Amino acid sequence: MKHFINLKDIPAKDLRRILIDAKKRKNVRKNLNNLDPDKGTPLKGKLLIQMFEKSSLRTRLSFFLAISQLSGRTLTLRPDELHLSKGGESIEDTAKILSNFGDAFMLRTDNDEKLEEFKKHLTIPIINGLSPSSHPTQILSDVFTVEEIKKKPISKLNITWIGDSNNVLNSLIAASIKFSFKLKVGCPKKYQPNKSMMNYIKKNKNKITIYNDPKKAVEGADVIFSDKVISMNDKVNKKRKLRDFKNFKISKNLMKKCPRAIFLHCLPRGSEVDENVFKSKQSKVWQQALNRVHVQKSILLYCFGKLR
Repeated sequence: MKHFINLKDIPAKDLRRILIDAKKRKNVRKNLNNLDPDKGTPLKGKLLIQMFEKSSLRTRLSFFLAISQLSGRTLTLRPDELHLSKGGESIEDTAKILSNFGDAFMLRTDNDEKLEEFKKHLTIPIINGLSPSSHPTQILSDVFTVEEIKKKPISKLNITWIGDSNNVLNSLIAASIKFSFKLKVGCPKKYQPNKSMMNYIKKNKNKITIYNDPKKAVEGADVIFSDKVISMNDKVNKKRKLRDFKNFKISKNLMKKCPRAIFLHCLPRGSEVDENVFKSKQSKVWQQALNRVHVQKSILLYCFGKLR
């Protein structure tokens, strides 16, 4: 049994095994319908329990299809329906019930400590579907998408992030260290990664560079990532933050500086990208979103110790 909470904590060789498995599984599904099972029905009889404390579209749909294609089932719980939030039941007691009824637990949460507390008491794997500090399933899938489109290992590519220093960037930084790729981060000075992430970067001596000028950040880029400037439950002065990021919009002129680059966005989008970029040939956001299914299947198999 293995957990999938943070890319930092998973060996690089295991992350690569997940990507290799996902590629094989995607290739053999070309003529299958969404709910047709994978050959061998590897997770037949298994139940994935999901709980979402934050809004979700892609994560919810992709995990549903992932477990279904592996011949398992999924049950989605709403936190406001549980005794955990309404009746004061402890995480320890909730985890015991989840372990007795389910085979894996996927949690999208507004609290990193809650993930660790569940991990401590669960006897089944736990998967981080998004937390305030990390979005590991998204970024591992993004690595898959980059390599699929560029047809080379991500270690041979130049990756750029333009936007806020949030949970998605934290996982991209971790991926940069695990997969040894160059990463440039473009953001206003007061929105740089926090002290903990800067120490992590320094400790691992990776080639991660931070720029306060988006034009410098995109020079030589093969891939440009972005995300909403105002994240879910972002407790900030939104008008001021949007004003601070005014010069960091992904515009057609900015993309012209790296004509061979593709544009990726984990969605939902906001004002951080121009419409003519989002819908351009350089944009691969729909392929990126769909690949979540294939990679999350392999993440589930990894957690169950059933990777091929």
